[in-house]
Amino acid sequence: MGEKKITGKVQVYTGNGKGKTTAAIGLTTRALGHGKKVLFVSLMKGPAYTYGEEKTFDALQKAGFPIVHKKFGTDYFVDPNAPDEKSIEEAKKGLQFVLDMMEKEQFDIVVVDEINVAVKFKLLSVEDVKRLIKVKPENTELILTGRYAPEEIKEMADLVTEMCEVKHYFNAGVPAREGIEY
Repeated sequence: MGEKKITGKVQVYTGNGKGKTTAAIGLTTRALGHGKKVLFVSLMKGPAYTYGEEKTFDALQKAGFPIVHKKFGTDYFVDPNAPDEKSIEEAKKGLQFVLDMMEKEQFDIVVVDEINVAVKFKLLSVEDVKRLIKVKPENTELILTGRYAPEEIKEMADLVTEMCEVKHYFNAGVPAREGIEY
């Protein structure tokens, strides 16, 4: 019997627990350690805030690791009941950027961080995400993160991990901490 060819899969990290983006970052560093080319696109994260992973990705890129990181979003929180045009425009620009980059088939790993939230807040549609999955190059691993992953997307995925909050210190009033939550 011939050896089965392993192709890129679709992974979804969702749920209310902490760790979805962190898991995607972990997979990114593992892939880079094996010489894989990574595209990491953050949706709903504007230019005014600097997250720790950005500094790490920049340093890795300067050190010669094949990673591209881009952020698309505004510097304010999106009203989930009435998203503004600028937030919608930024999410659509991010989606188009990912589609354009995947068309070039130059990345082994593509992470689209917070895409599930973008769908829940009506910045993107379920159809947008389904199209992203359908046009994914055969050998590219696609990682989709964020709470509220739609059932249709979970069904299309090859792996779904649901982060479940059991206990969280935010509930005791601990604010987001540099290097831990951002």
